[in-house]
Formats: sequence, C-alpha cells, structure tokens
Amino acid sequence: MSKIKILWADDEIDMLKPHLMFLESKGYEVITATNGHDAIEAFLEQGNEVDVVFLDETMPGLTGLETLPKIKEINSHVPVVMITKNEAEHVMEEAIGSQISDYLIKPVNPNQILLTLKKIIDNKRLVREKTAMDYQQDYREMFMQITGGLNHEEWVDAYRRIVNWELRLDANQAEVGDILAQQKQQANTEFSKFVVKNYFSWVDKKKEVGPIMSHSLMRKKIFPHVGKGVPTIMILLDNLRFDQWKVIEPFMNELFRTEQEDYFFSILPTATQYSRNAIFAGMMPSEIESAFPGKWKNDNDEGGKNQFEDFFLGKQIDRVLHKEIKWDYTKITNVNHGKDLNDNILNYLNNDLTVIVYNFIDMLSHARTEMEVLKELAGDERAYRSLTRSWFLHSPLWTALQRLEGREVQLFVTTDHGTIRVQSPSRVVGDRETTTNLRYKVGRNLQYEKRDVLEVREPREAGLPRPNVSSTFIFAKEDYFFLYPNNYNHYHNYYKNTFQHGGISLEEMICPVVRLRSK
Repeated sequence: MSKIKILWADDEIDMLKPHLMFLESKGYEVITATNGHDAIEAFLEQGNEVDVVFLDETMPGLTGLETLPKIKEINSHVPVVMITKNEAEHVMEEAIGSQISDYLIKPVNPNQILLTLKKIIDNKRLVREKTAMDYQQDYREMFMQITGGLNHEEWVDAYRRIVNWELRLDANQAEVGDILAQQKQQANTEFSKFVVKNYFSWVDKKKEVGPIMSHSLMRKKIFPHVGKGVPTIMILLDNLRFDQWKVIEPFMNELFRTEQEDYFFSILPTATQYSRNAIFAGMMPSEIESAFPGKWKNDNDEGGKNQFEDFFLGKQIDRVLHKEIKWDYTKITNVNHGKDLNDNILNYLNNDLTVIVYNFIDMLSHARTEMEVLKELAGDERAYRSLTRSWFLHSPLWTALQRLEGREVQLFVTTDHGTIRVQSPSRVVGDRETTTNLRYKVGRNLQYEKRDVLEVREPREAGLPRPNVSSTFIFAKEDYFFLYPNNYNHYHNYYKNTFQHGGISLEEMICPVVRLRSK
C-alpha cells in the first residue's frame, strides 16, 4: 500500500519540523511549501497523488483562504484542513463555505493532526468503497447496454456513461479502474462493428441518415445560432476528447453557463486534414477536391493540408447562411499566436461569428510519441486528462476567455476528432507510396489483417478522394495500430500506449460540441 501523501503549506514550516518528523514516523509522506503560490505549483506537479492538504490561513502574499479555491479548482475532491490562529466566526464560515474538510487552531499538537488525518482518510476510504460498489452494481447494466445493438444516440449515452465512471474512478482504486478499462475495450469492439455496418449509409448524401457528422456540424449545430444580436465565438480545440472536455468544463462554468452539451461524429479518417477541412467546408473530402481543385491535398502531396480553412469557411457561410455576416477566423499554433489571441479577444465581440482553431492538444499528443518527458507525464488516460487540465489552466486561451467575463457572448467549444491510447499492433505491408499514419493507411496493393480494419476499396463511397486508380483506405478498429514488418519490435515498443488518431473508436469519433452563454 502506498504512503498517504500530505501537502503542508505554512510560512513557518521550519518551526513545524517536529510535526513533520512525527508524521513521517507514522508512515505519512509530507511535501512542504512556504506560501500559497508554491503550494499550488506543488499540487499541480503531484497530479492526483496528494491525499490531504494542510493550509496555514495567515500566509503572506496568497493567504490560505485565497489558496483554497485555487486548489479546489484543480481537484475539487481533495480534502483540505485549514490551520489558523484566528477563531473569528467569519473566517471559519468563509473556509467552511469553500469546502474545507476540517480546521485546527494554532498551536496544533501532533495527536490532533493524527486524529484529523485518520478521520479524513477513513472518510476517503468510505467514499472510495462506495464508488467501487456503485460501479460494480452498474457493471452488469452497462454490459447489457453495450452488447444490446445500440443506435448512434444510444452509443453516445453509453460512451458518456463510461467517461463519467472514468472521472469518478480517477481518484479511486486501480482494481476497479482496470475492470472499467476492459469494459471500455469491449465497448470499442462493439462500436467498431456498429460503425463498419453503418458508416457508408451515414456519408451517403442521398440517404441523410445517422448522426450529425463533421461535414454537417456547422450547418446544423453552429449556423442556426449565429447572427441573432449576440456575438458568437466558436473554439475548435483539436483532438479534444469528451473526457478532456469534462475536466475543463468546471473552469468554463465559472464564467459561462452550459446551455447544451451535444455531440457529432467525426468522419473517417479521424485525422485533422480530413475532419477539419470537412467541418469548415461543409463537404466531404471528395466534394472539396471536386469543388476546389488545387485546395485539397492528399496525404502524400507536399505542403500544408489545412491551409485553406478560412477560405472553406467563407464559402460555406455564403452557401448556407444566404446573408451578410461579419466573421473572422484565426488559428493558434504557438505561444505568440496565443498572446495575440489574448490581445484581440475583445475585438472579436464586434463580429457575428469568430472561429478560433487552437492546436495545442494535437501538438501535445503528437509530441507524446517524441518526447520522453511527455511519455512520463501522459502515461495513461488519467494522466492525459490531468495534463489537459493543467495545460488549460495555464494557457493563453483560458486567460483570453477570462477577459470575456461579464460580456454578452455565445460560445461554442468543439473539436475535429479525438484520440485513443493504442495497445494492439496490426501488421501491414505496403509500397513506398503508402502513408505513414498509425491508425489509417492509404495505398496500393496493401496487405493487412482484415479482422483489424474497415477497408474501403472504393474511396468515393466513403466520401474520400482517390489519390491513385487502385488506392485503398484502411482504418484501424478498436485500439489497433499499424506496423510494418521491418523493425517491428522497435516500433511496437515505441508506439504502444501512445495517443493516436485516424481510426474507429468511441474516443476518436464521438466528439463534443458544447454551447455556452456568458453568465
């Protein structure tokens, strides 16, 4: 059993060394900070590993009462004990209103601290056991749901249910988390069968059946709300999965009220150049290629694949809205762009529609496979969510959104596709022209494991361009990733457990589109 970890912030921490030594002798691990800013930094660095926080109420700079809500923003469930010299009623009311778990009056003695810890940890244990019991009771019902032949709306409900359990279990025992991971894997197996069976009908314009997808997202979910006297800002955070949205939602709700949490399905491949161009053009990729020769680039063509998003957006606005609106488009791909966003955010309130594409999460997931430090930081689903939350709280995007507080604005938060943590290698053989993506391939004379993929021999039937006469697309199902036989073991070890996109999974295809309004 791992040690209980305590974060203790007090500007007189050196005088508390006997208390710290006493706790360590009792098997506790204590991290110390001498001010509120360092306490917040230490808490962020430790992720979800801190079990209890002790805060001195009268620290200079950022007081304990000021530090408390910032700790709770990062993890609303962590128990916090306020330590104070002040017995004033209003101080305790303010602390209790901010959800402290207990408070102690200075000077404290070691036995008081030990008693408080036992009370809190036992409470956490009871919550953990109750959560595990609730999930075990829900397990059978979820199993029946997943294997029950769902339609697309029911699959969204099932996926949301899985994500809600993931978030509840993030702070709980690994055993139940492992069972949930297996259940999600089973759900992805069934979901892949569902997509293989129905996908071609969904993208057939003559049928207009199935979920709203990338190419109909703006027409059906965004444009109906634009131009009604309130400025609309659409933020497209690339690679934003539903669970990642849920970890940043509490912060968004400090400033904005969620009016509708909706969804759409990303087209295949669940990759930026396909899904995002389809979103802004309001067309499937094969239609874009036909309508705008020279502005669509296939995987192996040179040059950027998403250079004309603003052009496509303008054309879709003209085609769909049939009226003049004032609109703008901006793409954030580095820190300097983020600073520009912060400087310009209030100017966007003069537009009817502003579209902001924010590329950070995509950079994070791609860098995940290149940088060892990120492999350590985002080693599993829980860590990936935690990293997303930490990034958002320190991002220029959050700083810019805070400048909108108190201003009348309508906000959409959405994405182009999600990612899945890949686990299972699948062998592929192709020629030199075959694309390098791990979750989908385009090429001629491809050889592959048919059970692992959705194969598209006639790309036009899937709304896709055909780079060559004999081109075939294959999309990885579930958590498979494609590897060539050459240097197979090296690449297997290198890419396993990394977050990838392009294929068929709940995480990649079911995307959030959330409408919010300023409070």
